[in-house]
Amino acid sequence: MDIGFIGLGNMGFPMARRLIEAGHKLVVFDTRREAVDQLVARGATAATSPKDVADKVETVMASLPSLKASLEVATGANGVIEGSRAKRFIDLSTVGSQMAVKIHGLLAQRNIVQIDCPVSGGVGGAEKGTLAVMVSGPKAEFELLRPALDVIGKVFFIGEKPGAAQTMKLANNFLSATAIVATSEAVVMGVKAGLDPAVMIDVINAGSGMNTASRDKFPRSVLPRSFDFGFATGLMVKDVRLALEEMKQLGLSMEVADAVGRLWETVISAEGAESDFTAAIKPIEKKAGVVVGGKAGGLAGK
Repeated sequence: MDIGFIGLGNMGFPMARRLIEAGHKLVVFDTRREAVDQLVARGATAATSPKDVADKVETVMASLPSLKASLEVATGANGVIEGSRAKRFIDLSTVGSQMAVKIHGLLAQRNIVQIDCPVSGGVGGAEKGTLAVMVSGPKAEFELLRPALDVIGKVFFIGEKPGAAQTMKLANNFLSATAIVATSEAVVMGVKAGLDPAVMIDVINAGSGMNTASRDKFPRSVLPRSFDFGFATGLMVKDVRLALEEMKQLGLSMEVADAVGRLWETVISAEGAESDFTAAIKPIEKKAGVVVGGKAGGLAGK
């Protein structure tokens, strides 16, 4: 397929690269010229704006960091909506169902189909092509796009309702956000009581407490204290806020979600939006007076 790809960041770049490697012809745009140049060297064609992308191809994908960016790229001045060829806009970003419905309505006025297509699995999944790819939109459009989407991960058709895939993504990321802070509190408890955190993680992963944080994040980024898993705290907080907003709109009871939300607000306040989200353990450690993993494991100051 001829595909436009807008947004070549930590997630977008490896997804675009995999599409090129699979034989698709890409027209790419990003505000960072170096990212564009790297893909041009692999065979992509550079564009000068989202509109320019949409002037060149019928199928436009985007992987963007914020709701504002998705809205502007899709429907703003010099955006996809002004392109002469674009027929479909596939948003790989996490924007929540409300924003997805808004973009859907605006693009529909120009006969451009909005396909919600958020992904989960982090930078590692994007590199390996093992992302969970959640899709909502017209079934016929989904079938047309599936060969390209199969390149970036395991594809799940959620439904035709605009925003449905966004709701699925928020449910997934709420669980991911919960896993890292809950596991952090559990391991900090053990370290405070004198347990070895590495042994704790081994036991948890062999038992019923195993989760994505204990399986992946702690061994790779928390225990070595590298805090480099590849997903920013600001993005996780964005997703948690969106999940809370959607739950409230649905009139749900949210005792756990509210507590998780408060924890993540503490994390972003203490560590900053640019920190890796595995740094969520740091405020919990500080309050307990312990350090988990690394050479300074155990009580702080020892």
